[in-house]
Amino acid sequence: MASQKLTEYERKRLENIKRNEEMVAALKIHSTAATLSAATKRQRTKTYKVSPVKKPKAETPIVIRRSLRTRGMPPDSKGLADDFCENFDKTPKSVSPLKPQSTRVLGPIAMKDAFSGDEIESNQVLVGKILSIAKKTQVDVSCNEEFNGVKDVKDEIFSEKTTLGSCKSEASESPVDENLIGKRKSVKCVVKNEHLDGLVKIEKRDSWLESLDLKPENVARVMPGRIMAVKFFPSSSMRMIAAGNKFGNIAFWNVDSQDEKEDGIYLYRPHSGPISGILIQQYAMSKIYSSGYDGFIRLMDAEKESFELVHSCDDTVYSLSQQPDNSASLYFGKGCGGLNVWDIRTGNSSKNWMLHGDRINTISFNSQNSNIMATCSTDGTACIWDLRSMSTHKPKTLRTVDHNRAVHSAYFSPSGSSLATTSFNDSVGIISGANFEDTSMIYHNNCTGRWISSFRGIWGWDDSYIFIGNMKRGVDVISTAQRRTVMTLQSPEMSAIPCRFDAHPSEVGILASATSGGQVYLWTPC
Repeated sequence: MASQKLTEYERKRLENIKRNEEMVAALKIHSTAATLSAATKRQRTKTYKVSPVKKPKAETPIVIRRSLRTRGMPPDSKGLADDFCENFDKTPKSVSPLKPQSTRVLGPIAMKDAFSGDEIESNQVLVGKILSIAKKTQVDVSCNEEFNGVKDVKDEIFSEKTTLGSCKSEASESPVDENLIGKRKSVKCVVKNEHLDGLVKIEKRDSWLESLDLKPENVARVMPGRIMAVKFFPSSSMRMIAAGNKFGNIAFWNVDSQDEKEDGIYLYRPHSGPISGILIQQYAMSKIYSSGYDGFIRLMDAEKESFELVHSCDDTVYSLSQQPDNSASLYFGKGCGGLNVWDIRTGNSSKNWMLHGDRINTISFNSQNSNIMATCSTDGTACIWDLRSMSTHKPKTLRTVDHNRAVHSAYFSPSGSSLATTSFNDSVGIISGANFEDTSMIYHNNCTGRWISSFRGIWGWDDSYIFIGNMKRGVDVISTAQRRTVMTLQSPEMSAIPCRFDAHPSEVGILASATSGGQVYLWTPC
């Protein structure tokens, strides 16, 4: 059958279709659209897994209530008892099944009992990981001590052959420990001659700051609810983060985990109230301290696989800290302004003071002199103390900074020469000087409201920058030299407001930020 002859309109239509297809092929629109679709495809976010809780079966059968009338019985003429209303008022109200009361366990809790994950075998995986990095750290420390011993001997021999007059160079290249900088290899240290002016100045190129990036694989929802504390494990061999929330959970996230099933997230519940502090010691990473609003301080001992009870009190524990050179004592703020020093070896309180008129939010120690301590409180003040001259009844401060509104954090800088405060009066304070006599206030919106954890600005890896969250789902970087916000870290991967931060102690540029939705974001240099 012969094909029908095309009309002029149909021939014109086919020519237009052919011309459009050639134009689209020339512009490569289809290939470009496929590339953009693959690039914008959202990866699966890592998240925690909770074992399903089965509802217990009712032990007693449910009896359907029937009135006397339906049962064909005469009404009860006695009525209610005279003391019915009095007894009704004394009867305790039943607890809603949606908000069960948490029980305080006065004693150790096995890690397997506190584990909230989907598979109990994951608990053993975490224990093995922690013990392995703790053992590796101890081996590295012993090797470094032997190396330093050999180096000291060489330095003594070298010093016998040289004099102070031979030190004439203004600047010299200083070697940088690769374990300290991690991936960052572009740090240039220029050290001035100490014999000339007594100063040591380090110049650094800050190109790494602009290269900080948030990758999709570095985003995870590690726990439910608001995160109150976040902490890095001080290890350069493995990146692991511990976080605590308002429900008493502590989550561990092994960022380098390749297990797609578990995502490297392990969830526990050792406390019955919000977590107020987490401590991880560099040379004993198998022992992790945690404090909570339930008045407990617990020690997670990976070797014993349990959360040991270190201290319990009726007051709320709001903050927890340790001196950098003293692992035998715990400093924690409890109640309305009280500070307690707990001796771990004896299991007793060695000292206690009333330092503030309201709760103590943070405790920080100076890295150069561990006897110098900074505290901040909801009473609107941040104070610097000298532990050597504090009396029991009326301790005096070295310096008091008044913010007029609640101060949520006060942290010493890595060098110990400055103190950074974050207050609810929309300011970030920098206290510096030989005697901390210089005070600068930098404006920053810190009004987070009741559903978001308060902002707490932290120092980076030197005294140059302070990192703090903002209400636009970003991380503000404040320059201490310019006394202003110089840049903001933002990413489409960040879907919530970052509130709490921690900088990796041994890898420059690794920054963790946590939100009130249980997410943790890990910023890394490109």
